[in-house]
Amino acid sequence: MKIQTQEISTRILDEKDVQLFVKRIDLTHEFISGNKWYKLKYNLLEAKRNSYNTLLTFGGAYSNHILATSVLANENGFKSIGIIRGERCAVLNPTLKLAEEHGMQLHYVNRKEYQSKQTSKFLSVLKNKFGDFYLIPEGGSNKFALKGTAEIITKNDSQDYICCSVGTGTTLAGIINSSSFKQNIIGFPAIKGVTELEKEIKSITTKSNWQLNNNFCFGGYAKTNSLLINFINTFNKNQLIPLDAIYTGKMMFGILELIAKDYFPKGSSILAIHTGGLQGNKGMNQRFGFNLP
Repeated sequence: MKIQTQEISTRILDEKDVQLFVKRIDLTHEFISGNKWYKLKYNLLEAKRNSYNTLLTFGGAYSNHILATSVLANENGFKSIGIIRGERCAVLNPTLKLAEEHGMQLHYVNRKEYQSKQTSKFLSVLKNKFGDFYLIPEGGSNKFALKGTAEIITKNDSQDYICCSVGTGTTLAGIINSSSFKQNIIGFPAIKGVTELEKEIKSITTKSNWQLNNNFCFGGYAKTNSLLINFINTFNKNQLIPLDAIYTGKMMFGILELIAKDYFPKGSSILAIHTGGLQGNKGMNQRFGFNLP
């Protein structure tokens, strides 16, 4: 699998004498793209090794992970079940519609039930209803995902800084574990509060060359404003790289803001990981009337 890395060209980069590259892991697959491909890779192998024929996982109504799991299962001869947080709408959004089209059986639970998804009692109810299945946690985050995301960075990625958007923290942790000690890793969380996120990352990483920058979450998960939307569209127009409004758009906005404020020393190089999630733009456009790429 060949991954494309693109160099960004802007006036501010020239002025600050900083290089910025984007690693396009979003191009790995049309639907199982970006970090989802890496997080699901070894989970699929584990399911096959243990002779499961059904994958079950959890997610919200616009979950990239739900769609990626449905496509992965369909392409590899598995059945798939998605436990969705919230009520079913009369008309499915583009994410869930595609998941169903790829054979995923959707099962909706209220938000209170969803909070107990990791308990043995709740999982027992699911097994009684659906039979035996291979369980993939919400977001695909487990030890197999950590093993996969550690492969995102290779010896060829020698930039001084590596930046990545952060959801559950597993992708950032994998990148940290495969980075060199001389590299600085910066995570841009999609959520507002990061105390628990920091604890989770510390529990699954072996290095301390990282930090979270929570100044560019735009108010919290899936929160946006006209500044962010305009930035994403302008960036796509100038660089021909589409971004999403939940993860990568916020990360790239943050990187360029930090460059403008001289956060990165002159002569330094930055690698931004494009973790995918572009399918979510369709839902954002439909729901809010945006014109995201």
